[in-house]
Amino acid sequence: MKLFRTLLLLGILVFTLYFFSAKNAFAARITASPTPTPTFTITPTPTEVPGNTITKETEEVVEPLKRAINAQELGKLGIGNFLKHSVKQSVNAGVPPNTIVLLLLLPGIATLIAAARHLIGLRGFGIFLPAALSIVFLAIGPVLGISVFIVITAVSTLVRLFLRKVNIKLQYLPRMAMLMFFMAITVLGILFLTPLIKSNIFTNISIFPVLFLILFVEDFIRVQLGKSFKTAATLTFETMVLSLASYSFLIMWPLQRFVLLNPEIWLLGILVIDILVGKYSGLRFLELYRFRKLFNK
Repeated sequence: MKLFRTLLLLGILVFTLYFFSAKNAFAARITASPTPTPTFTITPTPTEVPGNTITKETEEVVEPLKRAINAQELGKLGIGNFLKHSVKQSVNAGVPPNTIVLLLLLPGIATLIAAARHLIGLRGFGIFLPAALSIVFLAIGPVLGISVFIVITAVSTLVRLFLRKVNIKLQYLPRMAMLMFFMAITVLGILFLTPLIKSNIFTNISIFPVLFLILFVEDFIRVQLGKSFKTAATLTFETMVLSLASYSFLIMWPLQRFVLLNPEIWLLGILVIDILVGKYSGLRFLELYRFRKLFNK
């Protein structure tokens, strides 16, 4: 059962990483133009925006959302469209529409993670961390986010093993403070590599994604100390899968546009799904596979 779940999750993770890396590489080939040529250039249409830039308050992101809001006919204020009126008035008052979209999508991410837990059997580190990691992937990209996480996890593990080897016993909080010290030095070292590799791959790293990744590492270490490395690695892997699924959910431009223009329908639908998922008490998908021999008998 554990082998099947590990292989299944590994396949999903590898496919997702390959998909997004291939997508980014294809986009880079399209937009790259080393020398001025009279070739055609592909630009987003006025009604479309790349979904994976929703965290950035640039004109390319904000303006299509504003146009979609302004083009919507709201009608008379009532119980069925009061959120639409509120969204339009807030955006006209200066509230970034991409922030509203992300706030509306967060309940959907939580529902997705809860459904994966109760219907499929993926545990992960609760709901908050997978949701936060999906925002991190949205801000800096899934490949870079996972790479930075692996590096700081490896550094923190090596530091912890070194402290144990030299028999330096510290209380939990001072030990975590020391680990955060080395994790911060590690991220600084990664940023210092930018002029050496002559690439802007690390320019998207900001303090808030790093803080979320450090929180993730703290949970990894806590589970590793309380249970085992295998349990911590399994929960981390499942959290990554949930985060990538949530990230795929967040970058859908048609969904972003739908939740912005139909917040009442979206929130009501999420509430109904939450209730249905919460009422489910049957076997999960992975449990069905685990006990398949009993069912065959």
